[in-house]
Amino acid sequence: MLYKLLLLFCLYLPFQLALNASEGVDLASGRVFVLLLGILWLLKSLAQKKFFIPNKIQTLLLFSFLFLSAFSLVFAQNTDWAYRKLLFLLSFIPIYFVVASICHSERSEAESRNLIRSLDSLPLTRDGRDVKIIKFLVYGAGLVSLVGLFQFALQFFIGINGTFSLWQKVITPFLGNSFSQSVFQNPSWLVEISGNTYMRAIAFFPDPHMFSFYLGMLLPFAIALFWKNKSNLYLIISALILITDIFTFSRGGYLGLLAGLIFTLFIFKKELVRRFSLKKFVITNIFILIIAAIIMFPNPISQRLASSFDVSEGSNSGRLETWKQSLEVIKNNPLGVGIGNYALKIKPSANYREPIYSHNLYLDIAAETGILNALIFIWLIIVSILSFIRLGKNNKFYLAGAISLIIFSVHSIFETPLYSIHVLPLLLAIIALSIIKIKNE
Repeated sequence: MLYKLLLLFCLYLPFQLALNASEGVDLASGRVFVLLLGILWLLKSLAQKKFFIPNKIQTLLLFSFLFLSAFSLVFAQNTDWAYRKLLFLLSFIPIYFVVASICHSERSEAESRNLIRSLDSLPLTRDGRDVKIIKFLVYGAGLVSLVGLFQFALQFFIGINGTFSLWQKVITPFLGNSFSQSVFQNPSWLVEISGNTYMRAIAFFPDPHMFSFYLGMLLPFAIALFWKNKSNLYLIISALILITDIFTFSRGGYLGLLAGLIFTLFIFKKELVRRFSLKKFVITNIFILIIAAIIMFPNPISQRLASSFDVSEGSNSGRLETWKQSLEVIKNNPLGVGIGNYALKIKPSANYREPIYSHNLYLDIAAETGILNALIFIWLIIVSILSFIRLGKNNKFYLAGAISLIIFSVHSIFETPLYSIHVLPLLLAIIALSIIKIKNE
């Protein structure tokens, strides 16, 4: 039952409805779902008289990150804000243990039945639970990509103003009454490119950047499933995810995908050279020509990407100024200003939902919870990437996890996704998948 509910959660993750618990309080249904999963995991563990706590460095780093985040309460000017942010992080932590426990229990069951022998892998050929979890995450990403494409295309039929107004009504049940008003007051839904205004793809996400994070992190897994199963379904899903991600017009997302592509070419360079056939040569060159055309010929996508490197561009210069501001806060407060309290350091009269942050995940963590905690978080991501690379030596499917975290890491230089109800549970699930054990295939 726990496993089936987890698969349902993976599918539901990008479609979370909000529960209006009380006036001014919006509770994401995903947080309630995770709490239910956590309770079921505890009950199952109690019934079996066995708790599975992964004995891995990822677990130690995750606990260290949470401990230092909690410790930063000492420095918080507004403890109510701090407790809310800390509770948000803690509310999604069960996902890490549930995913790790489910994948571990499958291996234990297989070993007890002698299904794993000295030269056999964890039976991935029959799609283990880890692969099923990834599949349902990818299915959800494919479905929400369709919604995002529909919403993006709608502006060419009913206009930007009509689409904007309609989507405010559509998205309110997913964001909640209070949070949606905050989003509508400071929207990042529109983008101006060469004098033309476009409404970006957002689907049911509060802003296009978090949508881009979600799609970018699952694109490598969708492509890996295509190469693993040779199914056109995964090829279509991969194309949907990529196209929709492009229409978010998130420059951080573009740079994340570019970093993921470079990393992919690097780790697969030997295979590309050894297995290069005429057919693959033609396909590769067509792909390169398409990418070159997108970059070289003037179009909204190439112009948006090019603006990423223009330091005089308004949002870029503003982001650089924000980074300098964050570095000054970190310099004066090396132990942090308290989780959730960065905005008050910048603007003492700020309200809780005012979008004041570093526009850089690592600077945000360092500013709020200390430099050491930022280094621990970076270490957690690096260790998880290296774990996927080690897993990839036996089964290249797992290299998708490393590519996913590379995309996340680079995109995080420009945005802060840690408090996203969509991205945080996805990140925890991916980190949990990095600790599984497999033997030679």
